[in-house]
Amino acid sequence: MANFSKSNVPQFSVEVYQNEYLPEGGREVNGIVTVTSTGGGTTGGVPLTGASPAPSRTPGQAPNAAVVIMVDCSGSMDYPPTKMRNARDATAAAIDTLRDGTRFSVVAGTHVAKEVYPGGGRLATADAQTKAQAKDALRALSAGGGTAIGTWLRLTDRLLGAAEVDIRHGILLTDGRNEHESPEDLRAALDACAGRFTCDARGVGTDWEVKEVTAIASALLGTADIVADPSGLAADFTQMMENAMGKEVADVALRLWTPVGVEIRFVKQVAPTVADLTGRRTEAGPRAGDYPTGSWGDESRDYHVCVQVPEAGIGQEMLAARVSLILPDPSGGTPQTLSQGLVRAVWTDDMVASTSINPQVAHYTGQAELAQVIQQGLDARKSGDFDGATAKLGRAVQLASASGNEDTAKLLSKVVDVVDAATGTVRLKAKVAEADEMTLETRSTKTVRVKK
Repeated sequence: MANFSKSNVPQFSVEVYQNEYLPEGGREVNGIVTVTSTGGGTTGGVPLTGASPAPSRTPGQAPNAAVVIMVDCSGSMDYPPTKMRNARDATAAAIDTLRDGTRFSVVAGTHVAKEVYPGGGRLATADAQTKAQAKDALRALSAGGGTAIGTWLRLTDRLLGAAEVDIRHGILLTDGRNEHESPEDLRAALDACAGRFTCDARGVGTDWEVKEVTAIASALLGTADIVADPSGLAADFTQMMENAMGKEVADVALRLWTPVGVEIRFVKQVAPTVADLTGRRTEAGPRAGDYPTGSWGDESRDYHVCVQVPEAGIGQEMLAARVSLILPDPSGGTPQTLSQGLVRAVWTDDMVASTSINPQVAHYTGQAELAQVIQQGLDARKSGDFDGATAKLGRAVQLASASGNEDTAKLLSKVVDVVDAATGTVRLKAKVAEADEMTLETRSTKTVRVKK
């Protein structure tokens, strides 16, 4: 990928929220790391402290980006017939949203992947003419064949890999299960594509597998969602493409350095969605490891870092971890450190100080549990364990209510009747629309930030 000079990298700030005080014998240290990027005039709603504003793009200046839109064209896209038409219209809307200068391609996905536009293993450069040509080419899209999403991703990777750009992004639409390749084939494709491009995945209708679509988005550091009514595709595709066009820098890593004797328990993104990054660490020198965060525009995200420190006596203190935002040098030179924050540990005999839980840590621990109990509750419901489902989804209602996660609370109310939100007393609904259950499962990892 192309190199960035300091003048065109957005400004990043890192803030660490924690209770650094531990009781005698205490070893677990938690910190919420808020990372904010700004480069185009906004800050994702979070004020920056100590960071000078970055220069914004010249109006109309094209991002150095490439996007491939993957459209499901399997036979099921003909049922109902409006689904294929909505998919064509949505793809056309996404093409209209491309900034001039963006490289792009459209791929039709069945049990094989085929280039729709421009073809020949190339990417087009967006302007009025190529956009019109691409939309004309969409008329040739028709439904027929099976579904092998791994082939779509591998073709997208080849197309994007040939582009000399900073930002590489895919948009994937499917309406069915990945029935024409093995789960191992899809996993191998995701492993091959991870770190090479980001991808937003959408399921249209209710005949697709939530865990497949969310796994694609998770592996490729994108978003996943349901569009239950195909008529909503155009608005959703437009929003996705606008977000893609807002990305300014790719391949940013969260680097965690820990002193001798400190063990990393976990590293998770906790806002705007929950995503466990612990197993995605790549070593980055002595006692340091990088965790991928994908592409950034003007936005703010929160990460939960949990480490275990060696025991120490009252009055001692230590640096438990150093968190840095790192931008690699594509030519293999020294990576650029964009910002840093410190996680500390101080041992005290002040019981009030050492037993206090930081509000941010408490909030996001609850949000992570919320995502987990929703998944467990829905799985229990599907397996016929209605007592287990009631208990788990009741806990979810309680957590959503306590944290002010109103969107998740509304989704839960379509699956359970809420008797008392504060205590998590609920009854399972006798009949639940499939779209409502799938929406709750797909959006279960979405979180809200700490109430100010």
